[in-house]
Amino acid sequence: MVPTKRFWALVAAGIPIAAVAAAAGSPMVAVVYDVLLILVAYGSAFLAPSTSRLTLKRKFDTVLSVRAANKITLTLENEGLETISATLRDEPPPLFAATRKEFKVKIPSRHPIELTYHVTPSERGSESFRGTHLRVECPLGLVLKEVRLATEEPVRVYPNVLALREFDLLKQHGRLKELGIRKSRSRGLGTEFESLRDYGEGDDYRKIDWKASARRGKLVVRQFEQERNQCVIVCIDIGRHMLAEVHGVRKLDHVLDALLMLVNAAALAGDFVGLLVYADTVRRYIPPRKGRAQVGIIINAVHDLVAEPVESDPIAAFAYLATRWKRRSLVVNFTDYEDVDRARDLATSFGPIARRHLALICRVQDPRIEEVLRGRVATIEDMYQKAAGTMLMEDRRAATSIVGSAGIHNLDSEPQDLAAKLVSYYFLVKERSLL
Repeated sequence: MVPTKRFWALVAAGIPIAAVAAAAGSPMVAVVYDVLLILVAYGSAFLAPSTSRLTLKRKFDTVLSVRAANKITLTLENEGLETISATLRDEPPPLFAATRKEFKVKIPSRHPIELTYHVTPSERGSESFRGTHLRVECPLGLVLKEVRLATEEPVRVYPNVLALREFDLLKQHGRLKELGIRKSRSRGLGTEFESLRDYGEGDDYRKIDWKASARRGKLVVRQFEQERNQCVIVCIDIGRHMLAEVHGVRKLDHVLDALLMLVNAAALAGDFVGLLVYADTVRRYIPPRKGRAQVGIIINAVHDLVAEPVESDPIAAFAYLATRWKRRSLVVNFTDYEDVDRARDLATSFGPIARRHLALICRVQDPRIEEVLRGRVATIEDMYQKAAGTMLMEDRRAATSIVGSAGIHNLDSEPQDLAAKLVSYYFLVKERSLL
């Protein structure tokens, strides 16, 4: 039971009453006033509408997406005979940012109502909703009756799976450019025969099907489509190089968002997708398979990954991969390197993969370095920062050159552009039939 402002106003009104009664020689009047006020308050709490037949159901996605607004829907149903007026407070996990937690509600008998709000988890992992609290309005408005609904519920936070839905929707409408993904017309650039059509101005004469043209009495050209059943293998380094943060978010989290976008795009294109996770040892390996079910398997495999303060062993990791997968594939390695020594290690370990496969290293670039380099030098501190940024960029360029000389492609991107650039690269590989 929680007293309201009206209750405290009546308590305050009793002060002058007590003063007058004391001056008149009747101090017990104030005591009687307060006792009656408390009894009336307690009595009104017992007369409050019953919540025993009130039910609440919380609805949300099977898994929530980290750093994204996830919709939460609360459905309240009152099977009692009286309308319940109350203030409702839902309790999401403490590390979730919520658009709102409290609602003023009026729940009529046998007429369900819905409430919605959004939560944004800051980290991946397992959490739980901690229940729901109601403060029910009582007659006379002196007190609120507190009720706790047992709505505790576990929830899992994954990488940004909501982005996959947006990708699927925009792809269906041919609007992937809205995500920053570049995809040129692929008709005629693939290797698998699709159909025949009439010759048009500007068509390559080498695509003319002379036998079909003779049968139809007019020029006919062959159309080709992208080859399916190709393979994409994603490798993730979870060693100490992925412990760094960009804008307060670990590089590994940015990597996982880009990874999900890539495997989803590959699965939609009918390609095989696989996964290798390594640090000082190989931690997880999922052989390449095709189908949307494989995307779910990979999501479950990476949702709880954390970067570890250990030195990675890429030589052992890629030797492991080489013994288990021979078919030419696009092998994407999410890792980081800042100096020539680390670049030489990667060239030694990942270079042999590049001889058989199309090898790509993806790095998350910190945009603060570019900001420092573009900034004005006004103080000695600015000068030192700019010098440090210049040295760091020169080291990265030298390291990139070493990796490139080993036949390894490099994709260096800021976090917000990483997924779009990676999927664009994948489409480019498909369109040019590089596999």
